[in-house]
Amino acid sequence: MPRPGNVLGLVGTNGIGKSTALKILSGKLKPNLGRFDNPPDWEDVIKHFRGSELQNYFTKLLEDDLKAVVKPQYVDQIPKAIRAADKSVKALIESRAAMDNLDEVVDTLELRHIYDRDVSHLSGGELQRFAIGTVCVQNADVYMFDEPSSYLDVKQRLSAARIIRSLLRSDDYVIVVEHDLSVLDYLSDYICVLYGKPAIYGVVTLPYSVREGINIFLDGHIPTENLRFREESLTFRIVDTTEEYMAEKSRAFRYPSMEKTLGDFKLTVESGSFSDSEIIVMMGENGTGKTTFCRLLAGALKPDGTRKVPEMKISMKPQTITPKFEGTVAIVLALATYRGQSGHQALHYACQEDGFHC
Repeated sequence: MPRPGNVLGLVGTNGIGKSTALKILSGKLKPNLGRFDNPPDWEDVIKHFRGSELQNYFTKLLEDDLKAVVKPQYVDQIPKAIRAADKSVKALIESRAAMDNLDEVVDTLELRHIYDRDVSHLSGGELQRFAIGTVCVQNADVYMFDEPSSYLDVKQRLSAARIIRSLLRSDDYVIVVEHDLSVLDYLSDYICVLYGKPAIYGVVTLPYSVREGINIFLDGHIPTENLRFREESLTFRIVDTTEEYMAEKSRAFRYPSMEKTLGDFKLTVESGSFSDSEIIVMMGENGTGKTTFCRLLAGALKPDGTRKVPEMKISMKPQTITPKFEGTVAIVLALATYRGQSGHQALHYACQEDGFHC
């Protein structure tokens, strides 16, 4: 149960019911109390929670004494949902502004330079910051944020966390669903862990302190109930810096120094190399060229001038996913596995993977 004047953090695996919990707490979805064939009405729901804090919460929600606003999980769907004539960031965020924090929100979330841009032209990170800002400028009693750190770099995640915590007032509720444990730790005053089987059922624990809640999620074990909801604990491997990794230089992949210009943006790359059995992490703020660099290495983009990147078989997971294939997951994976076969052979193998004969 959310508490006024505090930030409640919800953590759990995908498909376990975190977004569903937000829909229930915002009044957009009515609990069925397990009665799927004969769902109760709201009066029965309130009676079910008689004597608990949820009784008062749902009563206020139904009597419109509580206004709830939600930052949705899938921000890439926002442009399709907007029906306003003026779809600029400025027009949309100012039309919802009901408090005196507009300038603070716009500056903290770095929205000023995209203020006049149409939302349909925003990147994933820009859409995320716009969605957070749109919620933060509204005068509500319950603020809900579904995965606010997605698409954001480290600096932007901290800025978003600060502006979300600035909403706290003694009589307001703030609820955050988050996968990034560092952001969850920074944001939350207490935590509820969700566990179960994805897409089948989910269970919400009692509230715990931030440290205890995160440890329960990582351990996969609830000590107070002596309940293990995951077979293995999630552990972080600490690398011994005294061990030197001896890379096989003969199998190194080298790329030249190069430049790539995209509109007003220019990426300058110094020559470098990487080897087999090596994991390299690229870090940097959004918009600094990380994806462009990967696309240059993969051959999806050509460098400026006559520079050429040596050919290499590269498999690249894109930043933004736009599914176009209408078949099953099994067929997609099989087609990728048997790529290089003739089209007929690949389709034949793919159908077999999916249990069909063709």
